[in-house]
Amino acid sequence: MSAVAEAPAAASVPTGTKAFAGFEWLLAGRYLRTRRREGFVSVIAGFSFLGILLGVATLIIVMSVMNGFRKELLEKIVGVNGHIFATPIDRPLDDYEQVAARLRQVQGIKLAIPLVEGQALASSQVGNGGVLVRGISEEDIKSIPFIANNVRQGTLDGFATANGVAIGRRLAGSLGLQVGDTITIVTPRGASTPFGTAPRIKAYPVTAIFEIGMSEFDASFVFMPLGEAQAYFNRDGDVNVIEIFINDPDQTQAVRDRIEQDAPRPLVLSDWRQRNRTFFNALEVERNVMFIILTLIVLVATLNIVSGLIMLVKDKTEDIAIMRTMGASRGTVLRVFLITGAAIGVFGTFAGFVLGVVFAKNIQTINKGLSSLLGVNPWDPTVRFLSDIPSVIDWREVAAVVVMTLVLSLLATLYPAWKAARLDPVKALRMG
Repeated sequence: MSAVAEAPAAASVPTGTKAFAGFEWLLAGRYLRTRRREGFVSVIAGFSFLGILLGVATLIIVMSVMNGFRKELLEKIVGVNGHIFATPIDRPLDDYEQVAARLRQVQGIKLAIPLVEGQALASSQVGNGGVLVRGISEEDIKSIPFIANNVRQGTLDGFATANGVAIGRRLAGSLGLQVGDTITIVTPRGASTPFGTAPRIKAYPVTAIFEIGMSEFDASFVFMPLGEAQAYFNRDGDVNVIEIFINDPDQTQAVRDRIEQDAPRPLVLSDWRQRNRTFFNALEVERNVMFIILTLIVLVATLNIVSGLIMLVKDKTEDIAIMRTMGASRGTVLRVFLITGAAIGVFGTFAGFVLGVVFAKNIQTINKGLSSLLGVNPWDPTVRFLSDIPSVIDWREVAAVVVMTLVLSLLATLYPAWKAARLDPVKALRMG
């Protein structure tokens, strides 16, 4: 009989609630709402939400722009200048046609273009400026997509016989030139005379104006027919360099090894990695530093969650004590405040993710809108090399940013939630 009587008594002992029960979510939601007594706590929660939102969005936007900046620069620098550069060792490249033909047969090589290069001064009635003159054949210039597909005025047809030059759009703008106008090219390395080397000055009609989209190239490149460039720079039937374009830039070393084995004559080889190592290393360092700085913004926002929850726990001391005396376990109290703090981080992260992705995908449209509204272009292409703001979203980086922010937000809630769970209900009611 006593065993039977003890059974109901044992059944009436509180056994706790199921983890993350509905009332825990309800209670956490009420704590997040603004009320007159805990309004200041809600203000802190709001600022924490905004901090996380802006931190995540800024991280995604900045990393996307940095990725796009690197990708565009790499494509345009390599797309115009080539991947591998072959220069002679023992004698001039007067057999460049045979060497280029042999290089084109090497596996992985797309183009092998003989070039004559030289520094010069370009002038017109409007102004003057330093330029890089490149002598190239008509067939080869038409095979470079960044030039052939971006001719804004004139044409490359008949380039070899027109005895004219193709210039960049920014150079044309600075010199006030249009197709059909005359540009004067001056080089100090002209004809040899008894009194020394005389400068060479020659005028050429502008037959084409191109726009690569990289301000440095558009403001300094002048393409001249190969034969004319050889005569102009006294090359006597040879070239400075053979530029090699390969199918996959990541396979540069493998292609270099094949060239060294199959080249018909000794050549000095260099590649885009060596020529641009300092620039791209600096870009990578800047990208990593920006990531660290913006991560600190997210960290500060998560610390606001800690301060807000500690104030909320202090304000809800009596409520916690009452819940404990009514049978709520320490785990229940811990989960309530865990949900309260984590909700700020989760919703802030999600909102920042949406804002960051939308902004990064439409950054050029937003820039144009700001330009028309303010009357000033925030993106000055003469300073930043590129004409448009590039943006490439790396979804792996976006996932890393989201996961990192969620983990930081969750860690920020642990200590205040643990303090609330450890609260002694008797002392709390006595103090209240």
